[in-house]
Amino acid sequence: MADAQLPMGDDVKAVLLRTDESFRQLVSEHQALDERIHHLSRQSFPTSQEQIEEVALKKKKLAIKDRIASILRQMDGRRVATNGSR
Repeated sequence: MADAQLPMGDDVKAVLLRTDESFRQLVSEHQALDERIHHLSRQSFPTSQEQIEEVALKKKKLAIKDRIASILRQMDGRRVATNGSR
């Protein structure tokens, strides 16, 4: 997609979800991790292994969230740079 066609604001995420398979996979993995974490956190008496898994999944989810945010910042920066050069 040409930078000049990038929409503003939250629309960038919507465009990436429609057009970028790797971005879509990151978002999907983030959602799957969120569901698993939610399942683990609802357990009244989680095992030690489940507690360890929950912590590991939270770290992985946060890393993915950071990657998603970084991609969105890059795309937004490109949009601003393109609009600013006009």
